[in-house]
Amino acid sequence: MDKTTSGWINGFLGVLIFSGSLPATRVAVADFDPVFLTLARAAIAGIVALALLLAFREKRPAWRDVLPLLVVALTVVIGFPLLTALALQHITSAHSIVFIGLLPLATALFGVIRGGERPRPVFWLFSCLGNGLVAGFALTQGFTASPTGDLLMLAAIIVCGLGYAEGAALSRRLGGWQVISWALLLSLPVTAGLALTMMPASFAETGRSAWLGLAYVSLFSMLIGFVFWYRGLAQGGIAAVGQLQLLQPFFGLALAALLLGETVSWQMLAVCAAVAACVAGAKRFAR
Repeated sequence: MDKTTSGWINGFLGVLIFSGSLPATRVAVADFDPVFLTLARAAIAGIVALALLLAFREKRPAWRDVLPLLVVALTVVIGFPLLTALALQHITSAHSIVFIGLLPLATALFGVIRGGERPRPVFWLFSCLGNGLVAGFALTQGFTASPTGDLLMLAAIIVCGLGYAEGAALSRRLGGWQVISWALLLSLPVTAGLALTMMPASFAETGRSAWLGLAYVSLFSMLIGFVFWYRGLAQGGIAAVGQLQLLQPFFGLALAALLLGETVSWQMLAVCAAVAACVAGAKRFAR
């Protein structure tokens, strides 16, 4: 298997895992304070990351890698989870699809700025078309407007795009799982300390769904998904593989249909097919 194909497969698995993040966060913030949720998920993932680094006896990163790792920690470990958790107190997870549809474009832009990539002009045409299809589909589903939630989600997309590009560039030297593990470890003293400080006096009223949501975002969204995602971006190209995120909203809706029995409309299937064509086009003209 060539490197590019491996990158797309890893990226696809990462997106599939990330697809459950916003619904799981939405469930978790029903019973957990969003700031505590952000800190707890990062702390739990950080402890698991520490165990992995010790088990595989990984060497410490070079000093030149510390600043990029801090950027990853501030963006994808703390920034994106916190901003989305706060936003989902004001908007629904369905509404957030509008903004998730912008994430591939943000990732591609930061891939150019931070990763030194130079996609062809036709790539940007397919990327913008795919983003427009996702956002347009989300807008047709109906939602209650919330300026606060919208601004928080927009900020989340910007910091996430930066974190994805920075982590992918760093993965070329350190490896995918190593990057997210070191970033989680760097933030662990802060996240664990603050999580203990903000921990509720009692969890008696915390429901099972909220605990499951916390478990998912801690282990899958915060760690396992990044193992595949950063490896995919590093192997297949940040701008190109990043377009797989266009499929994330539809994977999320498919999971809702599979697990919750929700209906999948023919419109969803049609838009999903069109978006898949845009991803294929972007892949072809990414380099």
